[in-house]
Amino acid sequence: MTASKTAVLVLDSSDPEHLAHFYAALLDGTVQPSGEDHALLLISGAGGTVLGIHHNSGHAPPSWPRPDDSQQSHVWIVVAPDALDEAEREAISLGARPLAAERNGTRADRRTDVRRYMDPAGHTFVLAPARGLPT
Repeated sequence: MTASKTAVLVLDSSDPEHLAHFYAALLDGTVQPSGEDHALLLISGAGGTVLGIHHNSGHAPPSWPRPDDSQQSHVWIVVAPDALDEAEREAISLGARPLAAERNGTRADRRTDVRRYMDPAGHTFVLAPARGLPT
């Protein structure tokens, strides 16, 4: 018999409440403390996503892009293909900063289909279409 386990991606932030509310709004979710640990906030997204935001007063935003072009940990947010532009508008209105676009011209309207942003604390995240999601 094995112990029951789950995994949650946790992002550090010097202002965890602000960052937690950013992701809760972006994921149409809620924010709550993780049990007795008020230094860790958990975002439960409408689609079942759980993301943690941990208080770290010494948090320094990650550098992107890295000189060696290596991938860093980042949040990959999938949306229905026809909702990508709407998700992008939502992210930017909530405080996301556009960083880069990949695969330019792959859509019929010549827009890119993978879009990279920086959240208010400097972590990168991607909005990308997921085939097979309901529209």
